[in-house]
Amino acid sequence: MSRVAFVTGGTRGIGRAITARLKAAGYQVAAGYAGNDAAAQACANEFGVLVVKGNVSSFADCARAVAEVEAAFGPIDVLVNNAGITRDAVLHRMTEAHWNEVIHVNLASIFNMTRNVIEGMRERNYGRIVNISSINGQKGQVGQTNYSAAKAGMIGFTKALAQENAKKGITVNAIAPGYIDTEMVSSVPKPVLDQIVANIPVGRLGMADEIARCVAFLAAEDAGFITGATLTVNGGQYIAG
Repeated sequence: MSRVAFVTGGTRGIGRAITARLKAAGYQVAAGYAGNDAAAQACANEFGVLVVKGNVSSFADCARAVAEVEAAFGPIDVLVNNAGITRDAVLHRMTEAHWNEVIHVNLASIFNMTRNVIEGMRERNYGRIVNISSINGQKGQVGQTNYSAAKAGMIGFTKALAQENAKKGITVNAIAPGYIDTEMVSSVPKPVLDQIVANIPVGRLGMADEIARCVAFLAAEDAGFITGATLTVNGGQYIAG
């Protein structure tokens, strides 16, 4: 039987590319989403995947979503924590609501999702967890103290959880994408986007499928000796030591 994968935020942008790549690799795939029903249905129709609506900042909602996926496919072998939002502002103008929303959706969500699958993975002595962080969780970014803090927290979570579960056949890794050609990035004003691209040594934005291929590599059974790692995929814009 093929492995089961659950991708949060899996119906748009980078998440959609991950969903498509894992499905093509032979996984039974469920794609989580928050509210865009049209995009979710299009993803389901195009790739033949299960789509599951829910709020990743709610532990109860994550438990329900995991139960729904497991009822359809069986135990989850691969969890990709990709769901995320931005609420950008410099800190002296940031609202408490915008801070809390980003921390809850981008960081608390990985506890909510992972806690609901980790015991089963430990019982079966197998699991792959891939957390989608960001270049800005590594280097910081003006106007993104909330987002940078959440994405940096994902990297710490990854390192700690990897050590806790290494002997149980469970790997936990992070990917830190740079600027990727998605709907969100494309909406940036052209002069700003041109300046971003000028600072990327390879001279272009990344493609969503380039991140998806990295996820597929880390999710594979062959990647069992890689855990606690953060894979930077940013065209040389930031080179982590």
